[in-house]
Order: sequence, then structure tokens, then C-alpha cells
Amino acid sequence: MKAKIDVDLCSGDGICADLCPEVFEMDGDIAKVIAEVVPEDAEESCRDAADSCPEGCIEIEE
Repeated sequence: MKAKIDVDLCSGDGICADLCPEVFEMDGDIAKVIAEVVPEDAEESCRDAADSCPEGCIEIEE
């Protein structure tokens, strides 16, 4: 599984980094993906982060 962020849509609220710090972190006002491949034990929290993103800027590739 991989995660991607559309930085043009990101509002920087940080929900993804709060829910799944293994995959996302804040870089100033924009979230970024820090794991090339989502660790297996973080897949559920990564999906939760994508579902919780108010802008819908996180894309999950299975």
C-alpha cells in the first residue's frame, strides 16, 4: 500500500499526521508522506487518515 497527498488541496490541519505518524508528518503548513510504502501495521490508521481528511487530498494505492 502507498499513500499520496495532493499538496495543492492540503489545508495543513494535521489530522493525517495525528492519526498516522508512521506515514504522514507536517512540513510547515503542508502534510507530506514520509513512508514510501505504508507499514503493514499502519495500514488501518493510514486509511483512517485518508477518510478523515477534510479536503480529501490523500490517495491510497492498494
